[in-house]
Amino acid sequence: MTTHSAACTLNSPEETAKLAARIAGALRPGDCLLLDGVIGAGKTHFARHLIQSLLEVPEDVPSPTFTLVQTYDVPAGELWHTDLYRLSSLDELEELGLTDAFDTAICLVEWPGKLQELTPPHALRLQLALDPKIEDRRQLTFSWSDAKWQPLMERIFA
Repeated sequence: MTTHSAACTLNSPEETAKLAARIAGALRPGDCLLLDGVIGAGKTHFARHLIQSLLEVPEDVPSPTFTLVQTYDVPAGELWHTDLYRLSSLDELEELGLTDAFDTAICLVEWPGKLQELTPPHALRLQLALDPKIEDRRQLTFSWSDAKWQPLMERIFA
């Protein structure tokens, strides 16, 4: 499989929130976004705004750092927001039911490196990087192998 990539600069938290909302509208059950980056890069900020843009009734969207998983009912179906930072073994993923959710829910996965061989091959990876010169600026690099992401990327980068 060929891996494709594209990058953009997000100059503010507001730009990040707007992009998250644009992407949210294209997501369907079975789609998986892998949110990667150092602590403070904006993974949870991105996920929070993506989720909030999909909710019919506004609600708090906490970080799943301690719960590992937060689920939401959105018009397209179920959405799972996971933070695997505290995960210590792949067995815990099986216990959470995350591998099943990859097929049936929209999944947002923070710290996807913990998935190891369980990483869904159809996922869209979003690598957020800090800008050492401007505090609120982020560099976002998308990478994907599955052709289903190409139309979304063409809309984002048009």
